[in-house]
Amino acid sequence: MKIAWKEMKKNKSRYLIVGSIVLLISLVTFIISGLANGLSQDNVSLIKNMPDGTFYMSEDANESFSQSHINASKQQILNSKHDAFAFSIQMGSLKNEADNQQSVAFLTSTDTPLLKQVNEGEVILDSGLKAEGIEVGDELSSPLFDGTFKVIDFVDNQTFNHSPAALISQETFEEMFRTDEWQLLYLPDTTETISGLQSYSKKEFLSTIPSYQAEQMTLNMIVWFLVVISGMLFGIFFYMMNVQKVGMYGILKALGIKTSVLFKMMWSQMALITIIALLISTAISQVFQYVAPESMPYHLTLTTTLQLSLVFAVVGFIGSTLSGFQIKKIDPLQAIQQGEA
Repeated sequence: MKIAWKEMKKNKSRYLIVGSIVLLISLVTFIISGLANGLSQDNVSLIKNMPDGTFYMSEDANESFSQSHINASKQQILNSKHDAFAFSIQMGSLKNEADNQQSVAFLTSTDTPLLKQVNEGEVILDSGLKAEGIEVGDELSSPLFDGTFKVIDFVDNQTFNHSPAALISQETFEEMFRTDEWQLLYLPDTTETISGLQSYSKKEFLSTIPSYQAEQMTLNMIVWFLVVISGMLFGIFFYMMNVQKVGMYGILKALGIKTSVLFKMMWSQMALITIIALLISTAISQVFQYVAPESMPYHLTLTTTLQLSLVFAVVGFIGSTLSGFQIKKIDPLQAIQQGEA
């Protein structure tokens, strides 16, 4: 460790450059991961906030909840399952008294403690609509409904398809969308097979939502692409450093220092660079949550940050190790003759 530290102090500009690059790559990765999680919450927080359970839709729906129709005979299972409920979601819009239109996800359900119930002519909205000037007691209208909705309450983190949820009564939903059938059944803690219905875990159900799947796949691909780049960066950097230090390694080998000691020196340098860079990028990415605009869907947990940091450390270790195999091939006498670059 002492040799590694002395060598880093001697060539501090080189290690400062690679440390800065690792810092920037890890910081960008953390921020993109935070945006991916934030967009995920903004897209389907209505579903993600539900406890783990099984979602059911009709088999002929082709994994599209909007095409699912569950008739009354299938709904009888709700009577025998505690906390089971049926619900439906359809996109639409609401207008305030100033005729400003806002896209919403209309939602209705059978009785459940997970979702508040409303009467006809009432609506409960996601709290994000407060920013649009909507308040409790306001009267809202919809092109799909002849009457008006009175806002009676707000709930937090109830969005779907990047739109705030609007909880309405079953009777109002039937009148608006001309159907008395439910789209989805939810049963907690079960994998029961129901004839005519296709079952999905929460994760599987989220993957059937096209906007969610495409969005998360793209952002996660960028995150892992940056992780791979960091591994390549470590490999290239230490390879170039090892080429320049062939003479020094030859002298150390001639003095009887084992190859394993040289590897430990290289790993120590990699660990110092990685730990310092990750500590700084972790601090910045966590602080960014508090300074980011409220309109930016950014959500980065400390657990996710630590997991990505561990991945960066492992990738850095692999990259530096692969580049270090050339140390084993160094012949002391030949290296000394070549001289230190």
